[in-house]
Amino acid sequence: MKRAVSISIGSSKRDKAVEVQMLGETIRIERIGTDGDMEKAAQLFKELDGKVDAFGLGGADLGLLVDQKFYPLHSVQKIVRFVEKTPLVDGEGLKNTLEGRALGFFEQKHGDYIKEKTALITAGSDRWGMTRSFLDAGYDCVFGDLMFGLGMPMPIHTERGIKTLANLLMPIAGRLPFEWIYPTGEKQEEHVPKWERHYQWASIIAGDFHYIKRHIPNELPGKVILTNTTTDQDVERLKRIGIKYLVTTTPVLQGRSFGTNMMEAALIAAAGKGRKLTHTELNEIIDQLGLEPQIQELN
Repeated sequence: MKRAVSISIGSSKRDKAVEVQMLGETIRIERIGTDGDMEKAAQLFKELDGKVDAFGLGGADLGLLVDQKFYPLHSVQKIVRFVEKTPLVDGEGLKNTLEGRALGFFEQKHGDYIKEKTALITAGSDRWGMTRSFLDAGYDCVFGDLMFGLGMPMPIHTERGIKTLANLLMPIAGRLPFEWIYPTGEKQEEHVPKWERHYQWASIIAGDFHYIKRHIPNELPGKVILTNTTTDQDVERLKRIGIKYLVTTTPVLQGRSFGTNMMEAALIAAAGKGRKLTHTELNEIIDQLGLEPQIQELN
């Protein structure tokens, strides 16, 4: 049996382990949260380095890849400073391959449901594959990078705006403490409704689920959410507020949609190459396994 482990600085309440079959291999995939403790995460990476087949870094990104330009998040680098042997990914590979297919998959199945092509994307710079798919499909987009990341009431509407923001801001934001720009640990369980006008305007709310759920209104009937890393409890909550369709970009395994970092690590373990996979290799494996998003009709 091969083992892929996601060590996350997110809440340990979201931990789960399952065994799956991929490429003729049995893969144990396991998510371990450290409740915002970056040093605990670093020590877990150190302890398991060379003992597992692939690592995922959860709850944080090593950096942002915006249209082939990489912007490092320096405060996150220390978490993985001890990793020397085991391949490690933060999910960037699947964000720029599998996630880019999710919108098209939903439109093939339920395209008639979308009457107005409007989308709120929590952070366009964080998930470029998803961002590109909405732009290419002709959606009127609000990108909430400044809203959700820094709490600033400044929506962005264009691809050029996202790239300009990344060029100007990431050299500074990339050096901020990570918890200033993204909820970690118990903060992931906080709910502070905000930006309701944008949530209500959009037909589809897309992006990182921790951002989405942190500020989601208490009532949001008829909307579509396109995201991942949802638990059974998350799904029940979305039902209560009236969400029509939940589209998870990674497969749901035993009630859980794991993060892109976890699933990418699982694919690395299954492939057995002992290294990070290229985007071309990931697309080939995605096709070979028939991986596709899951659509749940909630109301």
